[in-house]
Amino acid sequence: MKKFFQIFVFLFTGLMITQAQDLNADRNAANLVEQSSGKVMPLSKKGQMFVFFGWNRGAFSKSDIHFKGNGYDFQLDNVIAHDRPTPFGIVYFDPAWFTVAQYDVRIGYFLKDDLAIVLGIDHMKYVMDQDQTVGFSGNISDPQYAAYVQNGQVNLADENFLTYEHTDGLNYENIGLEKYQNLMTRKNIDLIWSYGGGIGVMFPKSNVKLFGNERSDRFHVAGMGTDLRTSLNLVFWNHFMARLEAKAGYINMWDIKTTLNNRPDKASQDFMFGQVLVGVGYTFNTKK
Repeated sequence: MKKFFQIFVFLFTGLMITQAQDLNADRNAANLVEQSSGKVMPLSKKGQMFVFFGWNRGAFSKSDIHFKGNGYDFQLDNVIAHDRPTPFGIVYFDPAWFTVAQYDVRIGYFLKDDLAIVLGIDHMKYVMDQDQTVGFSGNISDPQYAAYVQNGQVNLADENFLTYEHTDGLNYENIGLEKYQNLMTRKNIDLIWSYGGGIGVMFPKSNVKLFGNERSDRFHVAGMGTDLRTSLNLVFWNHFMARLEAKAGYINMWDIKTTLNNRPDKASQDFMFGQVLVGVGYTFNTKK
């Protein structure tokens, strides 16, 4: 999955650079078409709005995770994690089950021609690989769990030591600004490129089980994230939209709850993430 993601981003970036070289000529041609025909270009005019729903695949960099609580204060180094896509099926279309999949929601409003403010929710899933041995530093007072540390390392294959995931999920609730450029206009079809950035809060529901404690499984504001994004948008008959988006960013969560009953135990981590998503939407004008 990681190699696929790297190849996709490379090709997608190359396409964006190629398209950008002819961008001014394309925009001038599009403006002439608009002026001569009286047509309002979809998706990228002041007062336009769009709504979008899609599904994603994600990739994450290695991360140092620091755990602190009563009787322990330690760090696991270079922890590997992956996403957890739901097998394709009815859950992708049934409104009662759509949150099971890795999904994305967008609501955009054009503040002026070609510039939109976008509210979004990226529901990603982050799962620590159990089959790995990682570096360890710090201390554990309980001899039962301190015994898992061997030569400065811990083998995480034994789930009695730790299970760790953000699967309900790694929720990035964000606000962003996106610039839109028309690349192609044909009868009933428009191809539009966007690029921009965003910032937001991390609101995960982290599933953590540490040292045999009852699993912590609750929503909590754990930190913040920021991102850069770019997308290609196909708009049909001025309203129906298909969107392909790539996003890369940074997440810092300094307050991840690891136990229940409001105990002070917590974890912290930061990492880079990448995301590719595809979905459908609808665009409409809020003005006459």
